Amino acid sequence: MRKNSIKNTRINAEVQKELSEIIRSEIKDPRVNGAMTSVVSVEVTPDLKYCKAYISVLADDERAAAVLAGLKSAEGYIRRELARRVNLRNTPEITFKLDQSIEYGVNMSRLIDEVTKDLKD
Repeated sequence: MRKNSIKNTRINAEVQKELSEIIRSEIKDPRVNGAMTSVVSVEVTPDLKYCKAYISVLADDERAAAVLAGLKSAEGYIRRELARRVNLRNTPEITFKLDQSIEYGVNMSRLIDEVTKDLKD
């Protein structure tokens, strides 16, 4: 199976949906609950053994690190719940990565606005 086949794309979408639901409603860790956390994207390897979950946290860097630590400590529970909800041959090992693309986009928009404001003056 190729990395971006239709089957793999469908599996990525299903895993992302279920991870979002598990993190939002079932993780009771205060490090995770107190922050605005979302699963931006998921990449499951074609052999279904590994999964990279890109997490966006709307908070400062210290808070984002705490959220990642909370998710890492709940990794076993999350993986077990994912296995229960998604019917896959193998339940992938999940690695959580911080996705800062939203912050980067906001920063770039601010910089573009400043440049265009200077050009108008």
